Amino acid sequence: MMKRMRWSIQTQVPQNSYDYFQQTLMTGNGFREYDVRWLLGKEINPNGFIVMGKSYGTYAKRVLKQNRVVVGHDFRRYSQDLCNAFIVGLLSTGVEVIDIGMALSPMLYFAQHLYNCPAGAMLTASHNENGWTGIKIAKGLSSTLEPDDIIAFRKIVESGDYETGSGSYQSVENVYAEYTKDALKDGPLSKKLKIVVAAGNGTAGRFAPEILRALGCEVIEVDCTADWDFKRYNPNPEDVHFLHNICDATKSNGADLGIGIDGDGDRIGIVDDKGREIFSDILGLLLARWICPQNPGRAVVIDVKSTGLFFDDPILKASGTQVITWKTGHSYIKAKVAETNALAGFEKSGHWFLNTPVGRGYDDAVLSTVQFLRMLAAVGKPLSELSDELPKTWNSPTLGPYCADHEKYAVVDGIAALYAQDKADGARVGGQLIKDIVTVNGVRFQLADDSWGLLRASSNKPSLVVVVESRTSRDQMYDVFDHIKARLDATGKIGEWDQHMPPR
Repeated sequence: MMKRMRWSIQTQVPQNSYDYFQQTLMTGNGFREYDVRWLLGKEINPNGFIVMGKSYGTYAKRVLKQNRVVVGHDFRRYSQDLCNAFIVGLLSTGVEVIDIGMALSPMLYFAQHLYNCPAGAMLTASHNENGWTGIKIAKGLSSTLEPDDIIAFRKIVESGDYETGSGSYQSVENVYAEYTKDALKDGPLSKKLKIVVAAGNGTAGRFAPEILRALGCEVIEVDCTADWDFKRYNPNPEDVHFLHNICDATKSNGADLGIGIDGDGDRIGIVDDKGREIFSDILGLLLARWICPQNPGRAVVIDVKSTGLFFDDPILKASGTQVITWKTGHSYIKAKVAETNALAGFEKSGHWFLNTPVGRGYDDAVLSTVQFLRMLAAVGKPLSELSDELPKTWNSPTLGPYCADHEKYAVVDGIAALYAQDKADGARVGGQLIKDIVTVNGVRFQLADDSWGLLRASSNKPSLVVVVESRTSRDQMYDVFDHIKARLDATGKIGEWDQHMPPR
């Protein structure tokens, strides 16, 4: 008689084996700072998602005191199957499942409000490459798990002590219609705009073009057809290949701007009417300059990767806007926006969190696009002119060198200590003294001329994150980057970079 321990979690299960279906594969590295992500087959299998459903149903009942869970999934070839496995696990705990089907992450968050359901789970690997899967896990309305919550949730997963019961299931069809109605509640644009919309063949291609046409835009679609192999490029607004393709389409079509939306619809990337890539923190500043005077005295939250221009912007100062720097990560910024009742939160990665009266505090690329287009129509200036009115800065892309999960935090801590010593010793970086060091999330060292460099550990991949901004010159931007890179190389812990600085 074979002894089977089907729900006993294993960290190694061979693929293409009987055990792949008779055992539960789930590695510990998938439990990240504020969501869970694994490589399918290598780090988790379908049984792992049944266990995740058992665990979240238990978490919903014991911690959130909820008996209903809203569930959705993104557009990847395996996402629906894994979502169904997750639902099987939920049902075994006795909860009521509300299945919204294929959706954007913000549609899942919207559905939580629509059904007044604080428990929710979105099966998505966001912008990660094909082969990745994961779950964005809610702990309330406009709220997702943070590090302490992940620890508590992981304890339930690994305990094997799950609630039992006979759950119920309903599939709902009206979420997209209600989401669209909500996004367009302020009516059409005051001025028609011609826009390029790129979705990288991901989930947003099903939803965003239709909504933006209803807003009153002429929409040119780029890679909005369904292709779950993502053959052209990964749907990531920080990927230079994605942005370059949008630039080309914007210029060739004479569009007012080009918009890229990531794989699960919660991040935005934009190029202007001249086909220039504008990083999302700069775009967030432009939007803040429009909405903050209409709502004076409210704060905005930015992440540690964002431009320093927020801090000395005259329009934000005149409207009494406090600028709060916080940790990178959608759960962190959502929580900080809620805690401070900020008007908005902005991440360089393209997550924008628009709070009341504009939104509900969660990250939504479609709503962000709608509001940004309303700003352009109202201001009546091309985006290139608006961005050129800002002080000149030189900004690096967001760069990600490989670093193993078990080593990346130690690498960051070691280099942070070196920059602290540089400040104490009066050493110069990029020709400038270090005047301040921020360690709320990795290390961001600010130079005497307000240029800065950032090194932090990625929250959802075995990778580091490097960003540089110079207020002085393009050459200084490269000098600061080279300084960080040299220190990373010296650790011997760094692998391949996901993308590189543009040619000097």
